This record gives sequence, structure tokens and C-alpha cells, in this order.
Amino acid sequence: MSRKPELRGRAARLARLLPAGTGQAARTPFVLLVVLLLGGGLIGLLVLNSALSEGAFRLDDLQKNTKSLTDEEQQLQRDVDAYAAPDALQRRARELGMIPGGDPAFLNPNGTVKGVPGAAARQTSVSIPVVRPPEVIAPAPTGTPTPTPTATPTPTPTPANSTPTTAPPTQPSPTPGR
Repeated sequence: MSRKPELRGRAARLARLLPAGTGQAARTPFVLLVVLLLGGGLIGLLVLNSALSEGAFRLDDLQKNTKSLTDEEQQLQRDVDAYAAPDALQRRARELGMIPGGDPAFLNPNGTVKGVPGAAARQTSVSIPVVRPPEVIAPAPTGTPTPTPTATPTPTPTPANSTPTTAPPTQPSPTPGR
């Protein structure tokens, strides 16, 4: 039992050598540093996640806009193709009063003329029917039959002083593709 007082004496001497509260004071800056690093990391992750989400929403909007513009471009291309089709061009030309040209003549590089040009023949017997879309009619009261609009062909007027002319016989061109 004599050892216990001796140990107590040594502990008391050691306690006097160390300043009071140094263990607690040395841990406080380290704990604050760790808390600040963890908090800063979490805030940084939150900001990064928000920026990525904003970019994803913007990308989604741009993809929708691109799809819409692509659909519109394809529709416009279909319209252009429909207007550029040979039968559509011929129909529009006839509606404007144009007639097919006669036989062509070609100029050679040396200045000579190849072929015999012919005048365009006015076609008087051909009429093109024009079909108009049906008119929109409001529904009639019950019990009253509704008339259905029908498309009627419109004849092309023929000039009174025109006479049908015959085109000269066509000669095959010696140059292919012309």
C-alpha cells in the first residue's frame, strides 16, 4: 500500500509541470478546421450539382428546340419539293397562261446555228380543270339537309381570233442531253 501515495505524488508533480487545459486547447483548432473543410466541401458539391442540373435543363430545352426546327425544315423541304415537281410546275405555268415552247435551236461555239427554231403552238382545245377546296358550311339545324359543295372544272377560255397551228416535225438533236 505504500506504492499508492508514491504514485499520487508523481502524478501531482507531473500535473504541475504541464499547464492546465492544454489538451483541450490544442484540439479546438483542429476540430474547427475539419468542420470548415467538411462544410466547404458540402457547399461546393451543392453548387456543382446545381450548375449541372441547370446545364441539363438547358440542354433539354435546346434539344426540344432543335427537334422543332428540324421538323419545320423537313415540312418546308416537302413544300419546296411539291412546288418543284414537274407536274406542279406545268400546272402553275398553264394557270399563268404560259404555253410550251416550240422547237429549240442551238448555237455552236463557232457561231453557226444547229436546228430550226419553231414557234410555240397555242393550244386551244385543251382545258385544265381547276378543283377548288370545298367551302366550310355551318351545320344546319336538325332536320334540314345540308348541301354538299362539289368541285366543278373551269374551262380555259379560248381566244376568238386564234387558229390552231401545227408544229413543224421535230428533228432529233445530234448532241445528247440537249
